Amino acid sequence: MPHRRSRAAILAATLALIAPGAADVRAGEIRTDRAVPEGAAPLDFAAIVARTGGAVVAVQTRQIFVPDLPSGLPEGLADHMRERGDFRPRVGRATGSGFFVTREGHIVTNHHVIDQATEIEVVLDDGSTHPAEIVGSDSATDLAVLRVDPSAFGGVPVIAAWGDSDALDRGSWTIAAGSPFGLGGTVTVGVLSARQRDIALGPHDGFLQTDAAINVGNSGGPLFNAEGEVVGVNTAIFSPTGASVGIGFAVPSSTAERVVSQLIATGEVRRGYTGLRLQDFDDVMARAFGYDREGGALVDSIEPDSPAETAGLRPGDVVVGLDGRAVDTARDVTRAVADMAPGTTLTLGYLRDGGSGATVTLALAEQPRPASPARDFTEAREEERLGLALRPLTDALRAELGPETGGVVVRRVRPGGLGAEAGVRTGDLILEAGRAPVTAPEDVAAAWIAARTAQRPLLLQVRRGDASLYVAIEG
Repeated sequence: MPHRRSRAAILAATLALIAPGAADVRAGEIRTDRAVPEGAAPLDFAAIVARTGGAVVAVQTRQIFVPDLPSGLPEGLADHMRERGDFRPRVGRATGSGFFVTREGHIVTNHHVIDQATEIEVVLDDGSTHPAEIVGSDSATDLAVLRVDPSAFGGVPVIAAWGDSDALDRGSWTIAAGSPFGLGGTVTVGVLSARQRDIALGPHDGFLQTDAAINVGNSGGPLFNAEGEVVGVNTAIFSPTGASVGIGFAVPSSTAERVVSQLIATGEVRRGYTGLRLQDFDDVMARAFGYDREGGALVDSIEPDSPAETAGLRPGDVVVGLDGRAVDTARDVTRAVADMAPGTTLTLGYLRDGGSGATVTLALAEQPRPASPARDFTEAREEERLGLALRPLTDALRAELGPETGGVVVRRVRPGGLGAEAGVRTGDLILEAGRAPVTAPEDVAAAWIAARTAQRPLLLQVRRGDASLYVAIEG
């Protein structure tokens, strides 16, 4: 797992909790029956584990890593370097965790668990494995929603109920569940150390901190409270060694429930946008600007044609209020705006040039989205998975094979690619793809994407020398 700055916040992979005979929970219902009397410490957590275990799954992903070649290489040299070990594609596998939140098979996990995955499977409480598709993913909060077909395994056994992360106090019991290091059915217990912890992962930081052991493989798994409700999604750890040292972080349910509901409904998260670039307005900055107060968000720049520019705000303004609430830090504005839908009207209080203050009203635009959402399997990426370089038949080759000959020639087979694994060879002539005639490389690419969409292998008819054979490529 990569280190984050010098402090090394290490992304963890999720846990899966296994408990035979787990009781049923009705869809969309938050449990009100308590495992222990309110305010009392539980003797153990067996009842919670038994009740929630069926909701927790392991998430297994497959990725193909293709090292980038230096730009500007001649084609022959590029081909030669691709055959070298340092530049050959490699297949990677990873394990995380997740949990059911609907009877329709929706599963919550982390964005980083499934980011760039070419294949995703989930392992249920009963040990069965099922393919999963990405419903939506939000890199800003590191959350994602998968879906499996419940009819394939007799229905979702248990759904996890959301709890109130804002109701947690320091010292409250927390229970992490998932598959650390691939060991499914693992449960660890600790207490809440802090809320709204900023660990410098992004503008939406506001994590729950727990000393329940969270390790690699726990990411995406649930963090339960003492009532068996999900109060967080395990996401990261702070560790100098890569293993748990008792400092783990979870996305609070106050954020996760809202993001997950949007991902399920629309496959994406739409956030408000002002166009302001802000920094904290501390005591030193206040004295430099000639103010006798500190606290607020200093406008350091404004995006052109943004709501903030249209409303007349300027660099050097200090935002001190938002819809009547005091603003102490830049993060106060960033979080509040991100929680609002595009089109929402808000009022900002601000100071300018040492004055006493003014207000401005603006309508939020939509926050620009990342250029390449993790859920989009582009055609280029799908073709790359095949690992086949194809070219149309030349006139000379068609004259040799016969003028009626169609198909495309396999110019290169990438070692480790799916085509190589299926037995396709350099020099093969692909006549059909998906039982349809092939006349151009694009026909093979389109057939492959259609097969992936239908979740079936791609059938190729191949001519090799004087022989004709069929090859099935499974992704």
